[in-house]
Amino acid sequence: MIAKKRKERWFTNRKTRNIIIAVAVLLVLVIGALLVWQHFKPAAQEGGKKLVVTVVHGDGSSKDFPIATDAEFLRGALEEQKLIEGSESEYGLFVTAVDGETADGDLQQWWCFTKGGEMLMTGVDTTPIADGEHYEITLTTGW
Repeated sequence: MIAKKRKERWFTNRKTRNIIIAVAVLLVLVIGALLVWQHFKPAAQEGGKKLVVTVVHGDGSSKDFPIATDAEFLRGALEEQKLIEGSESEYGLFVTAVDGETADGDLQQWWCFTKGGEMLMTGVDTTPIADGEHYEITLTTGW
């Protein structure tokens, strides 16, 4: 009977009940946010697509590469053309060379990937591609 009273007091304690409710509401919000993200995340387009990739080299020269591909992500399209090289990391491919030019880490050089002039927020492994898109890869100096 004493254990029963403790159990009843534990659940009827206002502070404990409010904590339980707050955790439940937080859990519902997190699940809702994940469902919304899943619904609106960019999807890869299947099938044939054509895109253009402009490579801007360290000397300022640029070269356009029209690409026809069935790849769903940017990495696949670029590797089909043998445009990029790099090393695998826990985040995917770390691009070190594009169109035969290697970025020099000692000079703080890196390859900047943009789409329509805006920097990509995803890596080459996770950037979905669609027909008619235009990407730029620019050798950039300075962190």
